[in-house]
Amino acid sequence: MKLLSVNLGRPRAVPYTDQAEGVTGIDKRPVEGPVRVAAPGPKGVGGSGLAGDAVCELRHHGGDDQAVYAFAREDLDDWERELGRPLSNGFFGENLTTGGLDVSGALIGERWRIGSQVVLEVTSGRIPCRTFQGHMAERGWVKRFTQKAVTGAYLRVIEPGEIRAGDAVRIVHRPDHGVTAATQFRAVTTERELLPSLLAAGDALHGETLARVHKYLADQSR
Repeated sequence: MKLLSVNLGRPRAVPYTDQAEGVTGIDKRPVEGPVRVAAPGPKGVGGSGLAGDAVCELRHHGGDDQAVYAFAREDLDDWERELGRPLSNGFFGENLTTGGLDVSGALIGERWRIGSQVVLEVTSGRIPCRTFQGHMAERGWVKRFTQKAVTGAYLRVIEPGEIRAGDAVRIVHRPDHGVTAATQFRAVTTERELLPSLLAAGDALHGETLARVHKYLADQSR
């Protein structure tokens, strides 16, 4: 398991975002050399966990529970075959493109050590948005991505440090529940009946997901 590329985005004006200034950092490109990784702060204030990476829409992206986004090269390859077009590392807006790692199948609370310094923890899958659809320029992209439920994973920073392309990725902690990033995604999108099962992941869940589970349970008890 290894890190194939570290991908950073710069603010770019586009016609398909709701961001107030009309810019997005979704178009991420591989970079050379080390990149500093650290917790960015709470959502709405903190952006990306990677130095030099732009998160332009702080209402919905970035923050400690979404500090880093990872996607597997194997899943990009699968989408390449389905879409009939090349997809470069970073094209899905991921900061980390991995090889040999089941990212969507990673457990909530699973921890990865990347290189010698950084430890990240899986918090959730990625919800597709209008900006993602516009960037892909594929008809019905949000629906297609949702139906496939191969989401990649958002991660929080447990131990900061530097990473670079080629670093080894090691799973250093794997919880004993079965709640994966893909399970969390399905529960908050197409299969809401799964929401109570997410509690098995405890405090490792993305804070917004945990709040959604508690609201669902409260609504069901009325």
